[in-house]
Amino acid sequence: MPQTTYRILRESWPIAGSFSISRGSKTSADIIVVELERAGKRGHGECVPYGRYGETLDQTEAALEGIRSEMEAGLDRSSLSSILPAGAARNAIDCALWDLEAKLSGTPAWRTASLGEPQPAITAFTISLGTPEVMGAAAATAHDRPLLKLKLGGDRDLERVQAVRAAAPEARLIVDANEGWSPEQVESLTPDLARLGVELIEQPLPAGKDETLSEIRSAVPLCADESFHGADDLAAIAGRYQMVNIKLDKTGGLTEALRITEAARKMGLEIMVGCMVGTSLAMAPAALLAGVARYIDLDGPLLLARDRSPGMIYEGSVMYPPPSALWG
Repeated sequence: MPQTTYRILRESWPIAGSFSISRGSKTSADIIVVELERAGKRGHGECVPYGRYGETLDQTEAALEGIRSEMEAGLDRSSLSSILPAGAARNAIDCALWDLEAKLSGTPAWRTASLGEPQPAITAFTISLGTPEVMGAAAATAHDRPLLKLKLGGDRDLERVQAVRAAAPEARLIVDANEGWSPEQVESLTPDLARLGVELIEQPLPAGKDETLSEIRSAVPLCADESFHGADDLAAIAGRYQMVNIKLDKTGGLTEALRITEAARKMGLEIMVGCMVGTSLAMAPAALLAGVARYIDLDGPLLLARDRSPGMIYEGSVMYPPPSALWG
């Protein structure tokens, strides 16, 4: 096999304004890109190390550097999970390997993955956590987007949703509490949220403390995010949630995400495909799952002050399949 050149790159992309959830705010997307070059072709993959899961840029880069010899020797996707745990580092390499394989073979990644050819799809557009007044103003600016995702996690959450609904009366709404509620809030808030047209609540309770969801009859379907990482979590969450949020930075790449998608659907769980805040390079492999997802939340580039070029094409909230020059 020809020698593989292996590069690890750090990048920082400014966010338009700031991005706020219940755990805090940030003003840039700090990412790591893996580049693999073989036989004159280059494959790329992007990851976003996430502090909530104990990941840092330094730790992720060290993990990637630690398998340099294996990568330069031509490690393939089937062997990757045996040397790296699921997480951001493995995601960057896995997606770079998919991209490199597509460019070397001339076969698009969606076909290799036995998925349908990607089609234009509607992505959610995120409204960051803020006061009801601030979130209402943001929703007014985005009122023509068909699907809004609201970041919640505070005492005034019902007011926040009411303000958004008033500002964007035609938009479909989903909300994400990012582990910020109590069981009592789930019970008290969901009837009102249902009346306001909220279709989904993402991760209302802290991961590891969500057992009570199996005893709560929520008026709105629930989606697991922080409580769900891989196939091993499915059995535990199946009685608590109706949907799982598949993010490649959690699963460790597209390879594992495909396996999880199949397992989740067999268990009757619906799929949301989500993302961290990153560039189009991170969205592209996840976009292959759009055809099997009930909800698509791949708006990372829309939240940035600028994106990489070439990038994903968005017309409003319509996301087009990734161009081959970008990935896959």
